[in-house]
Amino acid sequence: MGLFAYKGIDIHGGLTKGFVQAEELNEAQKDLVSKGLSILTIKAAGSASKLRKRSGKVKRRDVIEFVRSTSMVLKAGIPILDALDDLGQTTDNKDLKAAILDIKERITSGSTMSDAFKANGHVFPDILMRIVKIGEETGRLELSLMDVANHLQRLEDLSEAVKRALMYPIFVLITTGGALLFWVVYVMPKLFVVIKEMGVPLPFLTRMLLFVSNLTQSHWYIIPIIPVVLIFMIKAAKKRENTRYYLDLFIMKLPIVKLFIHNKLLAFFSEQMRIMVIAGLTFDRSFSIVAASMDSEVFKRALTGIREKILTGSRISDALRGYPIFPPMVIRLFDIGESSGNLDEQLAFLSDIYFKKLDALSDKLSKMIEPILMTVVGVIFAVMIMAILLPIYDVVSKFK
Repeated sequence: MGLFAYKGIDIHGGLTKGFVQAEELNEAQKDLVSKGLSILTIKAAGSASKLRKRSGKVKRRDVIEFVRSTSMVLKAGIPILDALDDLGQTTDNKDLKAAILDIKERITSGSTMSDAFKANGHVFPDILMRIVKIGEETGRLELSLMDVANHLQRLEDLSEAVKRALMYPIFVLITTGGALLFWVVYVMPKLFVVIKEMGVPLPFLTRMLLFVSNLTQSHWYIIPIIPVVLIFMIKAAKKRENTRYYLDLFIMKLPIVKLFIHNKLLAFFSEQMRIMVIAGLTFDRSFSIVAASMDSEVFKRALTGIREKILTGSRISDALRGYPIFPPMVIRLFDIGESSGNLDEQLAFLSDIYFKKLDALSDKLSKMIEPILMTVVGVIFAVMIMAILLPIYDVVSKFK
């Protein structure tokens, strides 16, 4: 089946453009005219499959909007092919448009919706494909899609909270680093010329600062290389599982940072487990999927160990007790959920708690980090001022 790109005037007089699938150009034109479109231009654009191969990265918020809209149109009783066609025409993201049209093409060819999503795994998250498959089997596809949309929205909120929390510290570090670099490269060499002309012996602190200033001036090109090398070294180290584990463990023990990272991981764990339980997946399968999606090797190993204990007949709450990264409240709510049969509600409550903690931390993080940054910056500038004033003080003392 071919894919045709078109531009036209809709029934409201507005300019519209998009893609339509058809065997031939004439069929594509008839299809568009039957929808009330006045065609301006239409041309072949290959196939949806070929267009899909050129797809790049699709933002999570675009996926959320598509999944939520699909759930709503299915709930309204609109056939899935018509829904996909309308959503494909209205989306602004070209990569998502290509994926939607590919899904429609596969469903038209007899594929299931979950398999069509799986074929576009470069666009849609793994959890969506799994939940869609379960929704097809249980007959509650629109509800399953809405669950996934809400789940992805919470993850997007979590990501935004992390960015919001880190924005101020990063801004302060960049501006402070720029100011220090300006002083060391431009201001201090001029001051040291004057100090040298006084003919006084330079104190150790002044000589050290002069050495740093000269080194920075003569090898300035190393400064932008250093962060690139550090990032490369960290990425190379993370390729080894043991190194990745100890690096994640070190980050989780850093003051202030550990509060944010730990709560973020617990929120992600609770939310992922909640959606797995709602989908009806077995506990061992749920822990396996969540472990693979965690970006912390410490949590991955813990969840893998818990899964193995569950397979041997252990209760989840008992398995969690063997890992200190899970607070008593998490273990207690799992215990209550297992005993009462409402684990999904307990996980939703747990997820809400950690999301609220993250919101509170993101608001307070700048206030918590600001005194530390100001202290460090103050010490650095104090050392620089002392290095400049000490030889001047010696000269004044000699005049006396």
